[in-house]
Amino acid sequence: MTFRFCYRGRRGAAAAALLGVALLAAPAQAQKYRTAAGIRLGKNNYGLTVQQKIFEKTTLEGLGLVGTREVSATVLAERHFGILGPSLNYYFGAGGHLGRHKDTGTFGGLDALAGIEYKVAFVPFVLSLDFKPTVEFNSDDWARFPTAFSVRYIFIKDKKDGVLNGLFGGDKDRSKSKSKSKSKTKDQPRRGLFDW
Repeated sequence: MTFRFCYRGRRGAAAAALLGVALLAAPAQAQKYRTAAGIRLGKNNYGLTVQQKIFEKTTLEGLGLVGTREVSATVLAERHFGILGPSLNYYFGAGGHLGRHKDTGTFGGLDALAGIEYKVAFVPFVLSLDFKPTVEFNSDDWARFPTAFSVRYIFIKDKKDGVLNGLFGGDKDRSKSKSKSKSKTKDQPRRGLFDW
């Protein structure tokens, strides 16, 4: 068994820049969808991707990938953070994969993930670019550092909390929440400038 270190110069630099931008951004409301599925395109493989929101800022993603001599399935848990509102997010995640290579047989590994995604305005599509380093077991490569681009169609949207929500309905819900918040503020004692 030989060990190889696969590194793609430009891709590694792009992933490092993506990570730097992600760390500088302030956390905000995350993604605008619950369920999305589509295609994932990388240099050496392609396949299907499905994301399902399970908590407020957490999704599970399943990947089914096909390469020139292998097939694999990956499950990842991801945490999303807003950059400029809910349309532009960065995310981190981790998981694992299993697969089969034509020459070496069954393999597996552990995955990490860092990416950025954009919900396209006025259409139900999400575009994402990610960096997914892996540690491999029972494979010729001991580690891989692929990047990929994904296009997903949004099947189930997240509920709307936007500025235009009242324009197309939902005024009753908004007025109920406003009346509840007003009644709560009347019951609280008044605080001075220096009372914390």
